[in-house]
Amino acid sequence: MPNCVIKDIPVYYEVHGVGHPMLAIHGWGVDHRLMKGCLEAAFTHDTGHWQRIYLDLPGMGKTPGQPSINGSDAMLDILMAFIEKILPQQNFVVVGESYGGYLARGLIAKLRDKIDGACLICPLANPETRLTNAPQAQVLERDPVLLSHLTEAERNAFGFVAVRQTSEYWERFRDNVLPGLQLADQIFLEKSLGQKVPFSFAIDQINTPYAKPMLILMGRQDHMVGYRDQWAMLEAYPRASFVILDKAGHALESEQSGLFRTLTQEWLERVSTEHDKKVKRP
Repeated sequence: MPNCVIKDIPVYYEVHGVGHPMLAIHGWGVDHRLMKGCLEAAFTHDTGHWQRIYLDLPGMGKTPGQPSINGSDAMLDILMAFIEKILPQQNFVVVGESYGGYLARGLIAKLRDKIDGACLICPLANPETRLTNAPQAQVLERDPVLLSHLTEAERNAFGFVAVRQTSEYWERFRDNVLPGLQLADQIFLEKSLGQKVPFSFAIDQINTPYAKPMLILMGRQDHMVGYRDQWAMLEAYPRASFVILDKAGHALESEQSGLFRTLTQEWLERVSTEHDKKVKRP
């Protein structure tokens, strides 16, 4: 897939399938493979026709960073320019994971009429309280033999995020998460994007609630963004299913992949139903 040049930045992206566009936004320090790895399994002949667009945010994956992207406001500008170029005059749905969930809510605040629904996976709610309001890190399943065969770097990366540290979850982490971590421009993330992570505007304090189908998924053991801060934003999204899953941390999409797939498909069905009503309306 060719890059899409936005403000002199060649943004890498992939497109899979045809139909109603879906923009998938990964989290901090990973890349499009995380989103593709968890979402593609949700698409079957029963879920309708969806065009899945997976991009690498600047400074992550195959998209270079730029010093001018000095915070989330600037990153949101890049995303909106990308949408304008790739999906001109089109409505779409958005799926955001972690920091990508924060950016997705920024998009809703700016482009609400174009967004037909949203799914937020372990979304960052409040950058300033994400750690103080999150539970302590814990491990519920551990395979010592597996961990002994990993390199120190692999063990540290996997151990930092995983609540379930067994072969099944390691393989998903190895394929979908680790490649992005290895490509991330840590200097850009720390020195540029990391300087102004909170948006300059209150993204959930909107005059008119966003009343389109949503799914908000949190892990009960997520020590990176938690689940308490997310409750405070719920009133802005009256059509949101709000689900907290046990035996799931910040890698919820992997550690509870079966429930993730089922809940995502139910959300897609709700979006399709609303879209069909709108199309049939005289």
